[in-house]
Amino acid sequence: MTRRLASLADLAYYRRGRVVLAWVVAAVAIIGVGSSLKGDFNANYDTPGSESKAASDLTKQRFGGYSGQEIYVVWKDTRGATNPAALARVSKFFRQAEQVKNVARHTAIRHSPRTKAIAASTLPMTAPGWDFTKSQGKQLIDAANRNSGGGLEIKLGGDPIYAAQGSSSPEGIGFLGAAIVLLIAFGSVVAAGLPLAIALIGLGITSGGLIALLANLIDVPDWTTAVSGLIGIGVGIDYSLLVLTRFRSALSEGKDRHEAVVEAVTTAGRSVIIAGATVVIAVLGLCLTGLTYMYGVAISTSLAVLVVMSAAISLLPALLSYLGPRVDKLRIPLLGPRTSRLTAAGEEAAQSPAARWSHTVQGHPWFAAIAATVLLLALAAPALGMRLGFPDAGNDPPGKMTRQAYDLNTEGFGPGTNGPLVVVAELPNRAAAAKIDSFAQRLRGEPGIAFVPKPRINPQGDAALITVIPTTSPQDSATQDLVNHLRDNVVPNQFAGSGISVKIGGVTAALEDQSQYMKDRMPLFIAAVVGLSFLLLLVAFHSPFISLKAGIMNLLSVSAAYGVMTLAAKGGGFSNLIGIDHEVPIAPFMPVMMFAILFGLSMDYEVFLISRIREEYLRDGDTRRAVADGLAKTARVITAAAAIMVVVFLAFLFAQDVFLKLFGIGLASAIFLDATLVRMVLVPAVMQLLGKRNWWIPDWLERILPRLDVEGVAVGTAEGGS
Repeated sequence: MTRRLASLADLAYYRRGRVVLAWVVAAVAIIGVGSSLKGDFNANYDTPGSESKAASDLTKQRFGGYSGQEIYVVWKDTRGATNPAALARVSKFFRQAEQVKNVARHTAIRHSPRTKAIAASTLPMTAPGWDFTKSQGKQLIDAANRNSGGGLEIKLGGDPIYAAQGSSSPEGIGFLGAAIVLLIAFGSVVAAGLPLAIALIGLGITSGGLIALLANLIDVPDWTTAVSGLIGIGVGIDYSLLVLTRFRSALSEGKDRHEAVVEAVTTAGRSVIIAGATVVIAVLGLCLTGLTYMYGVAISTSLAVLVVMSAAISLLPALLSYLGPRVDKLRIPLLGPRTSRLTAAGEEAAQSPAARWSHTVQGHPWFAAIAATVLLLALAAPALGMRLGFPDAGNDPPGKMTRQAYDLNTEGFGPGTNGPLVVVAELPNRAAAAKIDSFAQRLRGEPGIAFVPKPRINPQGDAALITVIPTTSPQDSATQDLVNHLRDNVVPNQFAGSGISVKIGGVTAALEDQSQYMKDRMPLFIAAVVGLSFLLLLVAFHSPFISLKAGIMNLLSVSAAYGVMTLAAKGGGFSNLIGIDHEVPIAPFMPVMMFAILFGLSMDYEVFLISRIREEYLRDGDTRRAVADGLAKTARVITAAAAIMVVVFLAFLFAQDVFLKLFGIGLASAIFLDATLVRMVLVPAVMQLLGKRNWWIPDWLERILPRLDVEGVAVGTAEGGS
């Protein structure tokens, strides 16, 4: 690997103009093609093999393509929701709405039992909400707005409306925050601008081009660009920071421009490749969930990481070849004095605060290791009470139509109207319809059920459809309990031995099914990601203990992040600071996504730190000195990189979706804990306890493992700087 990276460094140095031009041309071409041939963002949230999916499939087959999902239409007029003028406007809206593709004729108008000012209906959908395009949803919103006025408000809810409303993009805020941290760290516009340039070109190529093209081939949710974009920005800046810092360090040691580029690429570049590969492996582990929309998220995020990783070891060295010592030009007064550069070497490293801190931790390794572990476990404890589910439209910003429809529905009919259950029954003959009527009557007497309209029997008489309105909102745990009670008790007791097959579906039931599905898949997913990452680190460092230690520590930091995220979802206090004013469930895909992303990103810091410690150890075989000096030479880089990543992920707090807010607080807290408690306390403490066993490996395993030569400078020196 060293020789290949040295060749890449030579190419970036001697053919710098062609390398830069190639990246610019590739970016323009990919973004241009992506803009012209972009696909629609789409996602199928059905859970394979679930009862809700079976209910949806049966409904489509037996009820003329009806998907079991609806667009909620609710209106309010202070003169009375059914006064002639209001009804005329509402009827006009329905005629226009029913012309939109995948929208069926509206159901009967329901009058609010609480107030005469509110009435509602639904527009059944002949395709799932995720199959609607944004333009279709926009047509419906426009029709509602055109026919509102004169005291009448028409509001719409449902997946197509939510998707058509659009959402704010947090990438710009994250990019701005990263720029501020970089300027503080470097104190130079040029030095700070280089990592930002790498992140920006990566963002353009992936979000503006590759992901847009990918949407033509597989399901890609509309929130994918926010996730992949911010992760791409974060790792792009991190990887560039590592290469740039190594380049500046080499220059400060008196090496010429070419030697500095070679050293940066063959040492820091090697760490970037291993770290990036670990992130990609971890993120691609999302494909193990078996959920089609996760494939799009996994591939998109992996593309973002691969692009910035490639740019950090090719485009950035080419730019550095042009700049040389001018990388510190355009310094900003009062920021980043030369004594605080992100470089550390020789005596400076030995006397640095990080080195003194490491010696303190290594002097009391058992206390440090136990204290840090206990603190991480304490932070992780709230995760035991994590409640999975999906936030509903009641969490949308007040200005959104979906939130306004939710509030009107709740005011007029109760919160359960916003998430009805759909019970579909397969009948052996027409005579079985009497049993369905009896079942509907029983449902009306069940606790937790507000209303059950008359069942629908299809024209063939072989299927029945019952809509069940709960008394509680879709995200309420009581609604989940109701779904489970109906499935486990009511339905089996009512239809045992009758020959009638009953399935419970609807959006609320579908989300409950996905929550359970993800819980069941989580152990397999964790085992696969941890196992593959362990193997990659084993190949990289040829040390079973180093690889095992990394896996355990990353599990600790991810678990602590789960606990912080669970606290944020509880509502009130800490939650109010991030815009969550009441308890919300955590989307079931979030723990899986967080685990994949955080496990990969945590490995970045592990590779950065252990690579440098390994370099130092190869000099004289002194573990204590190697750990202290390795930590001293990477502490400022890791701290700056972590600060950037934390700022980037906190940008999710400015997103409108609640799940993205929780996602951001979880990611940011994990990175903070990983860069402080784990890298600055646990790693030096545990490595001190292990001593020479850090680098132990059985002879048979050493013989069969390939060597990636991660130990940078020592290898480069032994080979004459190659």
